[in-house]
Amino acid sequence: MTPGGVTALVLAGQRRGVDPMAAAAGLSHKALLQVAGVPMLLRVLGALRATPGIGRIVVSIETPETVLDGVDGLEGVILRRSATSPAQSAAAVFEEFGAPLLVTTADHALLTPAMVTHLLTAAPPEAAAVAALARRETVLAAFPGTQRTWLHFRNGDFSGCNLFLLARPEAARALRFWQRLEQLRKRPWAMARMLGVLTLLRYALGRLTLRGALNGIERRCAIRAAAVEMPFGAAAVDVDKPADLLLVEATLRAQAC
Repeated sequence: MTPGGVTALVLAGQRRGVDPMAAAAGLSHKALLQVAGVPMLLRVLGALRATPGIGRIVVSIETPETVLDGVDGLEGVILRRSATSPAQSAAAVFEEFGAPLLVTTADHALLTPAMVTHLLTAAPPEAAAVAALARRETVLAAFPGTQRTWLHFRNGDFSGCNLFLLARPEAARALRFWQRLEQLRKRPWAMARMLGVLTLLRYALGRLTLRGALNGIERRCAIRAAAVEMPFGAAAVDVDKPADLLLVEATLRAQAC
């Protein structure tokens, strides 16, 4: 895909309950947490602004007029009130602005223009929905010993990168599928039926390839789906816990030297 006029969405809403990292810092939202002296949200916005081909930037957060009141650095950013879940928030923005839509999160503090550009340029042109993944070896080469959540496939272990491209209008079907999964999160067997019991069994037995998982998504959403492997270990690092914050700040200090 050739970058050009891509809308970028930053999901900055607070998950249900109180985020312990935000609470410890006396903040309402983790998106405002200071990382090496800069709120995480502004670090993500800076990376997107510096990426060639990114057009408008949208931030989705609860009551933006109050949560972001007094935050400098939001010039030119479109603010939208978030829905009750990430999938619903993304769906609302996709309905308003259409494709292509790049989706990331406010806690992606190490996001760089190179990461975004790699996803945009490596995405297969026929794919409607594309996810960025980083291979375990790539992540551990950059951050030995880091604790991430791994997806175990027969052809390798991968970590999600909180970076997605909804490249074509039919990606709306993938968003509807994501919303249904969110609604069933407390009903694991219903989720299993949606995902396909045989697919889950193959995954549990270590027989499912990444392409096989994407094929399952394609069948259920009637779209073309793809994954782009990221050559950046930092693409898989977000700030979910205090150890992540220490890792990210140490990385930023090293980059500044």
